[in-house]
Order: sequence, then structure tokens, then C-alpha cells
Amino acid sequence: MKHVVVIGGGPAGYPAALKAAGLGVQVTLIEKDKLGGVCLNRGCIPSKSFLDAAHRFQAVLSAGELGHPSAVELAQQLFALRDFDKVKARQQAATRKLSQGISFLLKKANVHVLNGEASFIDQHTLSVSSAAGKQMLSFDGAILATGSQAFYPAPFDTLRGQIYDNSNFFEMDHLPKDIAVIGGGVIGCEMADFLQAFGVKVHLIELQSRLLPQEEENASRILTQEFIKRGISLHVGVHVTAATKIANEFSLILSNGEELRVETVLASIGRTVDLTALQLERIGITWDRKGVRVNPQTMQLKENVYAAGDVTGLLQLAHAATRQGEVAACNLCGVPAQYHNERIARAIYTTPEIAGIGLTKEQAKAQGMEIKTHKSFLLANGRAVAQNQTEGYAEWISDASSGKIVGASLVGVHASELIQIAAVALEAGLTVEQMKQVVFAHPTFAESLAEALNR
Repeated sequence: MKHVVVIGGGPAGYPAALKAAGLGVQVTLIEKDKLGGVCLNRGCIPSKSFLDAAHRFQAVLSAGELGHPSAVELAQQLFALRDFDKVKARQQAATRKLSQGISFLLKKANVHVLNGEASFIDQHTLSVSSAAGKQMLSFDGAILATGSQAFYPAPFDTLRGQIYDNSNFFEMDHLPKDIAVIGGGVIGCEMADFLQAFGVKVHLIELQSRLLPQEEENASRILTQEFIKRGISLHVGVHVTAATKIANEFSLILSNGEELRVETVLASIGRTVDLTALQLERIGITWDRKGVRVNPQTMQLKENVYAAGDVTGLLQLAHAATRQGEVAACNLCGVPAQYHNERIARAIYTTPEIAGIGLTKEQAKAQGMEIKTHKSFLLANGRAVAQNQTEGYAEWISDASSGKIVGASLVGVHASELIQIAAVALEAGLTVEQMKQVVFAHPTFAESLAEALNR
């Protein structure tokens, strides 16, 4: 029986192992830390648990506004009783439950799990180091799914271990009075949202000229306005030139000459890949801090070696990693499959939520495409008006000549859920006219997508 090894048990690795096992091959999954990887243990799931807690407390304040003046006072008292320890306990319970679920699925699929660190001996042999010692493992095919880690450029490289990143943020024993969040991308914006909602004074620093530079400019503008309204201090178009710890606080010097003094710092500047331990040079594979270079459709790296997830440098999203892992497993097992980066939805769980898929307007124009945009605002959506949640919009982007949908952008309530509608449209290759035939229930936030198609 063919033997496939999967190196890494995160959102790329364990789905790859399950898919390969389902295709009838023998599978060994090697994980040096915890099953579920960064997403489950230090990323997607912990952050969403924290954000949900923050949003629930914000909802308490909003509900108080609908009652008697004494209800407002009661809501404020409840808001003041936020308990960070209980928030952490709930998050940890969710992580444990999901981790146990992964273990159960792997066991049920007869995937052999090894806790250890792998390195290549040759193209058909691995050495696995674990607490029990070293063992040699022969294989017919391998899938690299080793993930990534937080990036620490200068001047933060000298502060590693003293400041937070995603690997230790969720183990924070108390909330600081103030914090500098370095990086206005997805992680930085989500954590700024949570921390501010829990009463922390937040300084959000972004090198680019706006927050979320990879998303539509209008989406960035709406989130910027919301953050400013909530009291988050934004420092965009600047970078930190010097960072030092002085007594019990950090001093950050910005490129505009401004100095910030904060209790702590969260580095959310990006991700990096370190494949040194794998000794890929033994099988003729090169890599850099962005990862390895795979065939972006088949995930093949070299002959019987494939890769999936952050290590490919294609798209650092858990659901993208899962699809890549499944595609890699299929192709390695002789079942043709393809991955399409442009069909992967992006979701940002701030308030308001932001989501997108496919090309942005800027990307489409950069490719020389003539486009049409179709946009509606939640101000005109019945459900949004009824619930007083009118901040945001829905926008489709189509090819002007064919009418084919090439992208979509959403801002507002449930954007992370509604973007799946656009994902189906892109996967099916639908045109605007074809999408107009879909009937949406009334009143729903999803109707905003239908309303946009007629504009």
C-alpha cells in the first residue's frame, strides 16, 4: 500500500491526511507541537472567541439604549463587569474541544500521528526526532504543511520574548492599560477591535497609507472611521524606527518623530517561514522566508513532494490551506484536482465585518480589465434599517465585455457569512445576468447583494 507522510498537523496538514486516508493510502501525520496548528491554537479560533466576547459586551450597551434610563445605567454596570479570565477560559475550552475533534477524526481514519520533528534524509526517507528518540520513516510521497510563524523585523527583532505576537497573545495574564499594535492588516485590526472593546487604549500603527491595504479602499475607509469614532489612535503611513523597553513600559519612536509610551506591544507585521529543520537541500528543494514555490494549481513541489498552507506563500488563510492540502493529497494519490487562489474568500471579523473575494477594482484595472461595479448600501436594506445596522455596502465587480463576475466586496453585519454567496458565483463562473435570477428572502442582509446587481 502506498505510504504518504504529511508534515504538519494544522489546517493544511490534517485535512490532507484525512483526504489521503480516504483515498485508500497509508498515512502518517507528523506534528511537532499541537494538532490544529496556529489557526486552532493561536489564531483563527482564539481570536474569534475573544472578538465574540467583545461584541457581546458592546451589544449589552446597545440594548441598554432601548430601555428606560435606568436600563442604560444597568447596561453600563454590566459592561464594567467584564471578566477577562472568563473570556480566556471560554476560549481555551473551545480550543480543547476542537483539538479533541481533530484527534478523533484522524484516529477514525486510521491516520498514524507522530509527535516529533521531521527532516529529510532523501526523497523517500525521513528522520523523525521525538521524546522517544529518533526513527527512520520510509515513504512514497510527502506533503509539507509546516505553516509559518510571526515575523519580527528590526527594530522588534531585539524585543522577541518581551512583546506579544500570535504565539503568546492569547496567554496574556491580564489586559494592559495601553498597547501599540504594529501592523494594520487583518490580525492587527481584529486585535485592535477586541482590545479597545475591553477598555484598552490602542495605538494602531500601519506602514502603508491606509488600514487593510489588500482590501477595497472604501472598506478600509469605513473601518478607519469606526476605529477613530471608538477612540483607537491610528498612525498610518509611518513606521517604528526605534523600540526600547524603559522600566515597565516600551518607548516607540515613529518615522514622523512622534514617541509613543505604552505598557506593551503586539507585533502583527506578517508571517515568515523557517524550513531549516527539514533539511530540504538534501532533496534539492530551495526555500526563503516566504516559503517554497509550488505549482499553484496542483500544489506539486518536486516529483513525489507536495506542499500546502502558509509554506506555499500563496494565501495565508486557514480555509485556503485546507483546500490546498486536499488538492495536494488528491494529486499525490493519483486523483487530479486543482486549487484556484482567486476563488478563496477573505473575511475580517471587526465591527463592521469586512469580506472580499476575487479581484479588487485596483487589481482588475492593473490587469488591464475593463470592469463594471454594482453597488448597494445597507442604508437602503430593509433588514439593516429595521435593526439600525446600516453601516456598510455590497459590491460586485464584473468584466464589462462578458458580464462575468470577477470579484465582490462586502462591509457590514454578517459580511463573513454573506461572502459565501459570491464564492459560489465565482466558482460557478456566473455572470451578473445569471446571478440576477436568484431570488433572495425578504427582509435579509443578503438582499443587499441582489440590490447591488441592479445598479
